Amino acid sequence: MQQLTGIDTLFLTQETERTPLHISPLLIYDPSTAPGGSVRFKDILRLFESRLHLAPIFRRKLVQVPFDLDYPYWVETEDFDLEFHVRHIALPRPGDWRQLCIQVARLHARILDRSHPLWEAYVIEGLDNIEGLPKGSFALFLKMHHAAIDGVAGAEIIGAIHDTEPRAVARDSARPAQWHPDSPPTQAGLLARAWLNNLRQPTRLAQTLGSLIPAARRVREGLRANRFHNIRERVNTRFNARIGGHRVVNARFFPLAQVKAIKDLVPGATVNDVIVTIVAGALRKYLRAKGELPPVSLVAGAPINVRTQADEGTGGNLVSMMTLSIYTDIADPLERLHQVHDECMSSKEYSSAIGARTLTDLTQTIPPRVAALGFRAASQTMLMTGATSPINTIISNVPGPQVPLYMAGARLLCSAGCGPLLDHMGLFHAVLSYHGGISVTVTACRDMLPDPDFYTQCIQASFDELKQAAEALGRSRSRALQGRRPRARKAAAP
Repeated sequence: MQQLTGIDTLFLTQETERTPLHISPLLIYDPSTAPGGSVRFKDILRLFESRLHLAPIFRRKLVQVPFDLDYPYWVETEDFDLEFHVRHIALPRPGDWRQLCIQVARLHARILDRSHPLWEAYVIEGLDNIEGLPKGSFALFLKMHHAAIDGVAGAEIIGAIHDTEPRAVARDSARPAQWHPDSPPTQAGLLARAWLNNLRQPTRLAQTLGSLIPAARRVREGLRANRFHNIRERVNTRFNARIGGHRVVNARFFPLAQVKAIKDLVPGATVNDVIVTIVAGALRKYLRAKGELPPVSLVAGAPINVRTQADEGTGGNLVSMMTLSIYTDIADPLERLHQVHDECMSSKEYSSAIGARTLTDLTQTIPPRVAALGFRAASQTMLMTGATSPINTIISNVPGPQVPLYMAGARLLCSAGCGPLLDHMGLFHAVLSYHGGISVTVTACRDMLPDPDFYTQCIQASFDELKQAAEALGRSRSRALQGRRPRARKAAAP
């Protein structure tokens, strides 16, 4: 039995039928590498069954503490049913990319059943009319509740069901000889634990407040030294209002080498800086086409992984959040990249000054019922007053493996991902990299983004524009370098 953290619990208390809060990677496979050139549904079931011991989320379900006096617990369920979680569907003909996106959006919009472990996997066949995919390809759409995992923990779970060669490798080193579920906790036992935990709360609060004193000093020093950028003005867009219950999903895929070539032109820049610049360019193009582009920069939230090596395999959420201007008010893509890089460096310094785990520590000091009511009250107040949202969108970048992966012998071709939405945050960009490629997947409220194809065209146009500008800069630098090389002197005549 393992207790959830304060952040984990927030993802439960803020969830509604209209705002499901799960993370959903979409993985597409070529079965021709599997034994016999095909993969059957029962092969995938067998694989999941053999790997259940590698990820706690698979067999854990929620147990609430009476009256919400304490954070809930994860308990190994005694009635686990694998076929409830792993499901088999197919697209209607012709089976094209648009149909896959529509199906994924509908699945992503459905809330997970809390009476079972909080995950589902959909094997989706019928992708034969998607450009670039071999005939017979299939997809796996994996839904995992954000209360159980963050992006990095989700990547670990994906690793649990994959191998680095077509032949499945047994992973029995950590597998118990026989699995035993937890005994269901009694109400009296849960109340007793809650009483003890609440007795410790004043001590936790004092320790957390004590850690904030040096953090405040570091922030003041950074502001005096102008190491931090202040976001002076925030504005709302069409994506910052009450969201509906329906979703749209679409994605674009880029060669990772081309993204790295762009970032190499700006000293110190990262792949993430390039992706943020591309997303900013796409938002600029989209909102400008709608006549809605604000004169000031939009602001993005970027989750930061704060896991240490000791936290590997623990599940749950160990994240902080950077808030940064993304310079949608700058038309020139290379100038935007320079500004985004400086902004990301400043935001990282600010996050470091506050402390990587400050957000996690603070949420642990607030009773779950109080935290839930506080967040809901703040959200409702913003809706009623029209207050400005602190961020306009989320850009979440989770680096993936750069070697080929296989599931039940089928080779993983590419990956994308869907993120959760909340009121005031109706647009989510999930960035995943895998084996020489990188994807930008858009999840949005259908009412706010009725034309996802056009928005992903804006993402492609933004990438092309930045790539062309970077190539022109590279050629210019090359010519300048050649012009500075000393010419070979001719030998003097005898």
